[in-house]
Amino acid sequence: MSFSFLSLLLFCSTLFLRVESRYSPITPITSLISKNLFDSIFLHKDDTACPAKNFYPYQSFIEASKSFPPFGTTGCLATRKREIAAFLAQISHETSGGWSTAPDGPFSWGLCFKEEISPQSIYCDSTDKDWPCFVGKSYKGRGPIQLSWNFNYGPAGKALGFDGLRNPEIVSNNSVIAFKSALWFWMTERKPTPSCHNVMVGKYVATEADIAANRTAGYGLVTNIINGGLECGIPGDARVNDRIGFFQRYSKLFNVDTGPNLDCAYQKSL
Repeated sequence: MSFSFLSLLLFCSTLFLRVESRYSPITPITSLISKNLFDSIFLHKDDTACPAKNFYPYQSFIEASKSFPPFGTTGCLATRKREIAAFLAQISHETSGGWSTAPDGPFSWGLCFKEEISPQSIYCDSTDKDWPCFVGKSYKGRGPIQLSWNFNYGPAGKALGFDGLRNPEIVSNNSVIAFKSALWFWMTERKPTPSCHNVMVGKYVATEADIAANRTAGYGLVTNIINGGLECGIPGDARVNDRIGFFQRYSKLFNVDTGPNLDCAYQKSL
């Protein structure tokens, strides 16, 4: 009997809830990603060539994850590993310093940057009155997921306890807040857009519009959530393939399969 990816995720989530209702506390993600594994994933993040050298230590990642208890603890063991691998893969693409012939391969160079080097603008949406921009401030990409735009900095700061509009620089000056900003983006649902977390743990329920747009559950939909407007609906897009390359390498290190629907080549953007 065969199961769809979504059915398998739902089965794992149900099984996990039954087990966790009997055993507590929830096993921390340190049981799934040790410092040694983290360092083997990010082989070159502290190289002299990386502008973010020494900015992304393992302990900051673990400390930040404590603010988001469902991250890496939802679903069965395979689901939990897959979510962590997917998150690390996406932030690796966003902060990569690798190239095609880089030592140890291009997918060993995540977390090399902590902020956008040559932003095309200050990423201010002046039409957003809820999260107004401040003079002299740039809302360029910062942190592991390259948080961008005032309409992301404002809510992120409110949720995490810093002033994202007046002090966006803190995302590239404080490593714990940097990781928290990435996890906030990963975990936060923006209806009708689902959260990356819900997609990876099987809680995504496709609407009629999603089905018509071919937005199927899997890693490709996560890419769509993060940057679909620029990358999805383009067969063979190099940026999407780069994200997939990181995920495939990390999944092997976690000893878990990637699941189907890795790309968003035939998905309409969210």
